[in-house]
Amino acid sequence: MLRFLLAATLLLPISSLPAQLPPPPPPPAAAATTLLLLRPAAVFDGETLHPGWAVLVENDRIRAVGPAAQLNAPAGARTLELPGLTLLPGLIEGHSHLLLHPYNEAPWNDQVLLESEALRVARATAHARATLAAGFTTTRDLGSEGAGYADVGVKQAIDLGLIPGPRVLVATRALVATGSYGPKLSANVDVPQGAQEADGPEGVVRATREQIGKGADFIKVYADYRWGKDEPSRPTFSQEELNLIVQTANSAGRPVVAHASTPEGMRRATLAGVQTIEHGDGGTLEVFRLMKQRGVALCPTVAAGDATAQYKGWRKGQDPEPDRIQQKRLSIKAARQSGVQLAFGGDVGVFAHGDNVREAELLVREYGFTPLEVLRGFTSNNARIFQLPDRGRLQPGLLADLVAVQGDPTQNVAALRQVKLVLKGGVEVK
Repeated sequence: MLRFLLAATLLLPISSLPAQLPPPPPPPAAAATTLLLLRPAAVFDGETLHPGWAVLVENDRIRAVGPAAQLNAPAGARTLELPGLTLLPGLIEGHSHLLLHPYNEAPWNDQVLLESEALRVARATAHARATLAAGFTTTRDLGSEGAGYADVGVKQAIDLGLIPGPRVLVATRALVATGSYGPKLSANVDVPQGAQEADGPEGVVRATREQIGKGADFIKVYADYRWGKDEPSRPTFSQEELNLIVQTANSAGRPVVAHASTPEGMRRATLAGVQTIEHGDGGTLEVFRLMKQRGVALCPTVAAGDATAQYKGWRKGQDPEPDRIQQKRLSIKAARQSGVQLAFGGDVGVFAHGDNVREAELLVREYGFTPLEVLRGFTSNNARIFQLPDRGRLQPGLLADLVAVQGDPTQNVAALRQVKLVLKGGVEVK
């Protein structure tokens, strides 16, 4: 039968045979290149102010930076004139909590215990939008504070373009020693905690790996905390436990950051090899010198303490400064004297998202920093400390995360509040 069919086919006229197969479709055309030439009054490149410079953006990257007279618009480029504005790298928030909102709206305990995760995620969506609109194109988010791995989902939604927001580095749940964190009610009531409890070598290694597997970009550990209400902070994890957390995270390519405010907690975290220490309220000259020697940076978060003191009734400018504020001044003075690296972030979430510049303003007005120091801090310094080599400066090949503000922020830090343009990956988002 098969031989019959073959023979019949060979006897058919040429016109009745199947037509030649069509050629394969051509490959899809490459996406068109988008070119944008930005011509502000001045460019701050992450280190230095350059009046009369311009920046050329190609797709999501910076193609060229230099004097406007030498930077002509290529064919097909759109030119955006920005008279009176300073163009700078997108700001990098060093310490935020997108899943928290100001404590004068709802206490931390109530947020963790009474607000549903759905509500907290909805708030975080608004917080991410406000952060980006304020000119912060990257944020390091230091814990979901009882909302589990919701920060991973918020980050994914931003990356997929479902909601507007900055580039987010997430810590997920954070690590605490059992009994040292909160919320705490009566001794016989177990309630959800604001972070993941872990103890002992096996426990801390398992919890670190679990958070990494769930999407943590870095691990946050509470090296000290209050064991009871109104107690002073004391160390929580042992040196061995901290060492294992850092070793486990580093093996997976993740850094570790430590909440620490006592000299001993800071010392243990520094010896373990964390990337940054957050707060450092009780830091001494000795421990800051150790941090400098070990390459550990301090993120002092002055805005959070300033905000919470006012929530508790401190009438700033009228009442004497609370002990906590005075201690913060002493610790920052010692840190500056030691030469330790400083990261910049305000612990935003304790106060309103979108008000991130509050940290920069306080550092200039009340802690002796220059506007140029904090501007470098929120751009190139944060990028270097957080190991983000593709941002924080205006250089060819880096991400086109750009912000234009009215005036000169190297002279007046309040200019950072006058955000007129935000680009994230070369796309205008404000």
